[in-house]
Amino acid sequence: MSHLPVLPVLPALQLVSGMSVHITSEIEALQSVLVHTPGRELEAVTPGNRADYLYDDIIDLETARREHRQFVSVLRRFARVLQVRELLGEILQEPEAREYLVSKTMDVVPSDELAQRLSALPAEEIVNMLIEGTEEESGPIARALNEVGFAFPPLPNLFFPRDIGMVIGEHVVVGAMRHGVRWTEELLINALFRFHPELGNAGLLYDGSEERRSNYTLEGGDVHYLRPDLLVVGFSERTSPAALDQLCETVFGQGRITDVLIVVMPKTPTAIHLDMIFSQIDHELCVVYPPFFVGPERLPVLHRRKGTDGVREMPDFFEALRAVNLPLEPILAGGERRINQEREQWSSACNFLAVRPGTVVSYLRNDETLCEMANAGFRVVPAVNFLAFDDWADAKHRTVITIEGSELARGGGGPRCMSLPLRRAVS
Repeated sequence: MSHLPVLPVLPALQLVSGMSVHITSEIEALQSVLVHTPGRELEAVTPGNRADYLYDDIIDLETARREHRQFVSVLRRFARVLQVRELLGEILQEPEAREYLVSKTMDVVPSDELAQRLSALPAEEIVNMLIEGTEEESGPIARALNEVGFAFPPLPNLFFPRDIGMVIGEHVVVGAMRHGVRWTEELLINALFRFHPELGNAGLLYDGSEERRSNYTLEGGDVHYLRPDLLVVGFSERTSPAALDQLCETVFGQGRITDVLIVVMPKTPTAIHLDMIFSQIDHELCVVYPPFFVGPERLPVLHRRKGTDGVREMPDFFEALRAVNLPLEPILAGGERRINQEREQWSSACNFLAVRPGTVVSYLRNDETLCEMANAGFRVVPAVNFLAFDDWADAKHRTVITIEGSELARGGGGPRCMSLPLRRAVS
């Protein structure tokens, strides 16, 4: 299969001194990261439409915002934290970026009237329209029936930016979202990578915002860059084999990556992405959802190597890692009991974000998983304590920093989902 060419760096990014993005690891010291603190777009999710927006529950906005601010405060102790909303407002001050984003948005939501409005509005109002949604003007029948429609759909999943953007080396991938309700997110992240100097890069390896084939879907929760030469990816309900084949061909042709391990995921609501059942947390350690990796229910794993045709089926995930010289020991999310494993996996117990090797961010609520982490030698530090004392950031021991997340977890993701790392220390 032919792969997409590496796209050239756009003129707006040629002003950047050196490259702003660089990722070759899941765990090396985080230096810059992109997030989105949730806003009024969450209020568009109701019990009646939650499934349309990919939610299992509805979220209290103020609580979610408070929890997310705590998450951001922790990240700022380690890295430069950039906000999607602020960066969009900045690029929309530039005519070229504004014209690009408006024209691309009109490809998804064609409307001459909306295009004219967007071209004339202040940048902040455009950002609000694109993120929080823009209600259509209701006619008499719609008003009588109390029906509300959106010209631009709200983006309640935007606080999970991991899925829509991936940095691979100094290049980027724009995700191809499985569900149309997230397509506008692709356009926003595409525009940021193209026009914002803080996200300077060597070009797009794959542009999901241009991808409309139903069998080419690719989301960042399924892409784990464990080592400069090694990707681990999930074939999930939201990432298709055709897109993974194309990703493999592209990264093999681009440079350093020589091996890709593919975890064949079950089609269940509890495992929408690989990072809901697996995260690397240190050089020798990962956290996994036990039933899918240990015992008779373990998932099939394939190995694709650069320069070879076909794939090799591996006995299990950990044997596959050993075959590429990256042995990892598992910590069991939820501990030993199946009931606890299922409950805590549902609340993102496997979804860790490493801010440096052996220092990770997790939800406070997953008690059994945190006990397992403590048994493995991690010190568990609540975020309120971590933020109150300066010396924690310099601690040399393994540490789990726990954030409040009772509302955020209702969105179906954890700290890894809520962050798009842009730069890590060279591994």
